[in-house]
Amino acid sequence: MFTEFEMNPAAETPPVTSRKARVAIVPRQQLDFDLDGDIPRFWFGGDAFKTRFFDAMSTLFPEGERFFIACVRDFRDDIRDPELQQQVRDFMRQEAQHGKVHSDFNARLSRQGVRVDLIEAKSRSMLQWFRRKAPARLCLAQTAAAEHMTSIMAHGFFDRPEVFADADPRIRAMYVWHGVEEIEHKAVAYDVLKDVARAGYFTRVFAMLYVTLLFPMHVFAIMRHMLRIDGFSARQRLAMWAKGLVWLYGPGGLYVPMLRDYLAYYRPGFHPWQGGQMRSYARWLEVFDRTGSALAAGNAVHAPV
Repeated sequence: MFTEFEMNPAAETPPVTSRKARVAIVPRQQLDFDLDGDIPRFWFGGDAFKTRFFDAMSTLFPEGERFFIACVRDFRDDIRDPELQQQVRDFMRQEAQHGKVHSDFNARLSRQGVRVDLIEAKSRSMLQWFRRKAPARLCLAQTAAAEHMTSIMAHGFFDRPEVFADADPRIRAMYVWHGVEEIEHKAVAYDVLKDVARAGYFTRVFAMLYVTLLFPMHVFAIMRHMLRIDGFSARQRLAMWAKGLVWLYGPGGLYVPMLRDYLAYYRPGFHPWQGGQMRSYARWLEVFDRTGSALAAGNAVHAPV
């Protein structure tokens, strides 16, 4: 079913942005966010919908990160640029650490009754099926698309301190750290896709459309399960969804400011670093380098305003 994408030899014009102009990709390990502390069940200002939106994404990250690492690794032996080789190594180390931290976070969701084991098993089965059925180039294109989505979410969420103003500071710091590193390595899968896999425009656009459709469907399905476990009635859940979808997609909603950056991916000649860096990145890095604490760094930048 995916054969036509293997037959597309055309590759887009290489990006003009030099890899040398980008920030360092720094794998950070042994981070402590105090996730075993007294975190409220509804840690996002007591709002169940907002909490479960980010909780649902967290349950997808461990298997998703493994998939991304595997898809990039498929092309590692074909990389001739030493700088890109090092970036791939650092990308894989960062993604592995993201999966570990979110697995720790997901353990507390399991204790709440969320079927994290079932969610991860279904995600693993689906991603393994995709890798069996789709050409490696298309799997890599899906990875590049997902990396663009996570990087623009980081831009959109964490350069607007008001978005997480009501969140528990420990979980806010975890997501800020994750966002910082997503932006550090946001071009790695894309560069491998373009420069090594030599994928064309239609391959990357198809993959983005696929991710755009599938990712929210999975998040919403998991949220449905979570809100039921939380004990809300059908009527209460319906009210939550009505209000929550406006929070996500309505005027001034969470995703509206990201629309321009999202659509940029469909532009011929696009490159992830055309979007620049998070405005708060320098402050986060300064505090982290000084204190060694991702918790302090995240909350120094994104404390309630």
